Amino acid sequence: MTKLQFQRHRRLRANATMRAMVKETYLHKEDLIYPIFVIEGDDIKNEVQSMPGVFQFSLDKLEAEIDEVVALGIPAVILFGLPAEKDAVGTGAFHDHGIVQEATRLIKARHPELLVIADTCLCEFTDHGHCGLIEGDQILNDPSLDVLARTAISQAKAGADIIAPSNMMDGFVTAIRAGLDEAGFEHIPIMSYAVKYASSYYGPFRDAADGAPQFGDRKSYQMDPSNRLEAFREAESDIEEGADFLIVKPALSYLDIIRDMKNNYPLPLVAYNVSGEYAMIKAAAINGWIEEKKVVLETLLGMKRAGSDLIITYHAKDVARWLEEK
Repeated sequence: MTKLQFQRHRRLRANATMRAMVKETYLHKEDLIYPIFVIEGDDIKNEVQSMPGVFQFSLDKLEAEIDEVVALGIPAVILFGLPAEKDAVGTGAFHDHGIVQEATRLIKARHPELLVIADTCLCEFTDHGHCGLIEGDQILNDPSLDVLARTAISQAKAGADIIAPSNMMDGFVTAIRAGLDEAGFEHIPIMSYAVKYASSYYGPFRDAADGAPQFGDRKSYQMDPSNRLEAFREAESDIEEGADFLIVKPALSYLDIIRDMKNNYPLPLVAYNVSGEYAMIKAAAINGWIEEKKVVLETLLGMKRAGSDLIITYHAKDVARWLEEK
C-alpha cells in the first residue's frame, strides 16, 4: 500500500468548515428576481393550479405581496399582466393605464428601492395569444416592432427600471432601444430574452398568464431546442442592437448554453428558472419524493455554477428565507 500514488481530494472535504473555505459558487438574495402576475379586477388572489404557491394578484392584493418581497430582501420583481380585455393588437400592453403600468406605479410609490422589470411582450394581451401581430396564420415581424417599442415606452413612463422584451421578433432590441432613446429614456436598460427556446417547460406559465396561442405554436420565432450555435447568433445580434443583459430561457435543460454565453459575452447573464421546472419540483415535494429545500437550492446553485449572474425564479421567496436561515 505504501507504493500507491493518488491524489487525496478528500482532505478538502473533511468537515463543514473546510468545505466552506474552499466553496467555489454561492447563491445570494441579490441574485434573485421574483416573477409576479398582476390581473385586472378587485379582491383577486388566485393560486395557479399548476404552480402551487404562485398567485395572480389584483392591485388591491399586490401591496401585501410586495411588502413581503421587500422584507425578504429580494431586490427585483418582473411583472406579467393579465388584462380584462384582449384584442388583435394587444392594446392593453401599451395602454398608459394598462395593468402592468398601474402595478409598476403602485410598486414604485410604495417601495421605490425595489427594481421593477417589465416583461415586454404581446401574448398576454392579444386575443390570438401570439407575441406579435398576425395576418392570417402568419406572425408579422416588422409591424410588431412598432407595437413592442410603444409598449416599452409606456412601461418606462410608468416607472419601470428595466425593460425585458421576450417576444423573439427579429430586431426587437434595436426597435425598443431606439424608441426608448427617442422618448428620453436613454438611461433605461434592456434585459433581453436573447436566447429563448420553444420549450415544453412553459406550460404552467401559460396557465398563470393566460397567454397560450390560439392557433399553431411559437416555433417560427422561438428557438429550436436542438440548436446551440443559433444561440450565439441571437446573443450577438442583441448585443449589437443595444442589450444590457442577456436572458437564457429555460435554464435547467440549457445549462450548456448558459456556460456558452458566459464564456463568450461580457454582459450580465440571467437564467430563467421557468414554470415547468418549478412545477416539477413542487409536485415531487408535495408527494414527499424529494426534500424541496435541498433540491431547489442545488438546482439554483447549478444555474449559478453554469455561469448565470442572476436568476428569475418562482422559488425566490422561499430561497430568500432559506438563505436567511444559514
